[in-house]
Amino acid sequence: MQLCLAQVMELVHLLMNLIVPPILLSAVVVIWPFYFVYNIVVSVTKAFSMEDMAGKVVLITGASSGIGEHLAYEYAKQGTRLALVARREKQLEEVAKKARAMGSPDVIISSADVSNFQHCKRFVEEAVNHFGRLDHLVNNAGILSAFFFEEASDITNTVPVMDVNFWGSVYVAHFALPHLKKTKGKIVANTSVSGWLYGPDLSIYSASKAAMISFYETLRIELGSDVTITIVSPGFTESEMSQGKHLSMEGKVEISEAKRDAVVRFFPLRSATESAKIILNGVRRGDRNITDPSWLRTLYLMKVVAPEIVEWFFRFLFVYKTNSNDKKFS
Repeated sequence: MQLCLAQVMELVHLLMNLIVPPILLSAVVVIWPFYFVYNIVVSVTKAFSMEDMAGKVVLITGASSGIGEHLAYEYAKQGTRLALVARREKQLEEVAKKARAMGSPDVIISSADVSNFQHCKRFVEEAVNHFGRLDHLVNNAGILSAFFFEEASDITNTVPVMDVNFWGSVYVAHFALPHLKKTKGKIVANTSVSGWLYGPDLSIYSASKAAMISFYETLRIELGSDVTITIVSPGFTESEMSQGKHLSMEGKVEISEAKRDAVVRFFPLRSATESAKIILNGVRRGDRNITDPSWLRTLYLMKVVAPEIVEWFFRFLFVYKTNSNDKKFS
C-alpha cells in the first residue's frame, strides 16, 4: 500500500513538472505588463506621500558607528525621538549628543549586546517605558568575519557572527513586534549584498546576512500590513568593517588593513552619510527592498541569468592571488 502511494505521488510530481512551469510562465507574460504599470503608479504615489517622522520613536541597534550612527542623525533631522543601542557607551553618548543637536527632541542610550536575549528584552522595554510607544525598529548591529573557509582551524570561533548578525536581529524583533503592531510601525533590516551575492572570504558573514533576508521575507508574509518591513542591502560602505575591523579565525575582534584590502580593494566605498539618507528616504516611502548603491542590482540580475560568469568573476577578483613571483589560482 505504501509503495503504491509513493508511486502515485511520483506520478503527481511528474505531472506537476510538466504542467506547472508553462502555466506560471504564461501567467508571468500576461501579468507582468500590468505589474510594471502598477509599480510605476505606486512609485510615483510614494514619492508624494513620504512618512512624517516628527515625534515618532525609533530604536536603532549598532548605533555607535557606521550606517547605524548616520541613520540616527538622519532620523534626528526628521524630529524623531531615538533609542540608541550599542556596546560602547561613550561612543553612544557622543552620537546622542549630535542627534539632539540635529533636531531629536529626546534621545536615550542603552549599552547592550544584541546577541544576549535578556539584553534585547531590557533595551526594548526601556525604550517603550520611556517613550510610551515604538514606531520604527532599525536592526543594524553586525560584525564581520573574513577568511577562506578551508583555512579555519576552529570554525566554532565564528559562532558570534551568527549570534550577532542573525539572532541579534531576531531577538530584538521578537520583543519589539507587539509594540510595532500597535503603531502599524516598521522594521528596517540592515543586511548586506553579501546575503545574496557571492562573497569569497565572507562565507560565514554572508550566511548570517542571507539568514536575515530569509527571516524577514518570511516575517513579511506572516505580518501582512500590520508591520511594514524594509530589507536593506548595502554594498561596501564606510564603517569600522571597511576599515578592517573583523572577527578573526581565533575568535578575537581585530583591525587588519590586509583584510580590508582583500575585501574592498576592487570596489568604491559608499559614504555612510549618503547611504543613511538613501535608506531613510526609502523607509519613509515604504520600499520593500533597498540596495545601495543601486547599480549593484544588476549583479543580482546577472547572478540569476548567468551564475557561472558571476562565479568566475568573483573568483578572479578575490581568490586569484598575486605575489612578487607568480600568479596562480589558490
